[in-house]
Amino acid sequence: MIEAVSCGGIVIYRGKILTLYKSYRNKYEGWVLPKGTVEPGETHEQTAVREVYEESGVRGTIIKYVGKSQYSFSIPEDTVEKEVHWYLMVSSGYYSRPQREEYFVDSGYYKYHEAYHLLKFSNERQILEKAYQEYLELKKANLWKVQPQAQGKYGKLV
Repeated sequence: MIEAVSCGGIVIYRGKILTLYKSYRNKYEGWVLPKGTVEPGETHEQTAVREVYEESGVRGTIIKYVGKSQYSFSIPEDTVEKEVHWYLMVSSGYYSRPQREEYFVDSGYYKYHEAYHLLKFSNERQILEKAYQEYLELKKANLWKVQPQAQGKYGKLV
């Protein structure tokens, strides 16, 4: 068994959620949230911000940690147990650019109910639901405001 840790973001701008469409050689196809593997020396927050930027071109700002999802999948030589740490993030605009090198062919911001039904995996739908509820609570409390933060290479870190 191989253990892997990834981090990603549920990026919201004006109430809409960033999603990416991945098409990998007719084997894997569907809408997903941006996420990727933690590199040596990186914090989970740095990984989430970097991966969102690399996969979508979006410079996200972390608002808060949302939680983690866990799943496993098989590869020819073993089984991978994956843990993904998720962060609620905000961007400063609708611009996004899918990372072609990683087989992302489309990206965009969608209303909650659209994004929820587009997402390929149930664990991503569950984390989206949790993150969107956090967003609505912050917005209701008038706390959904991005404060100036330290600017990192790929976006803003809390």
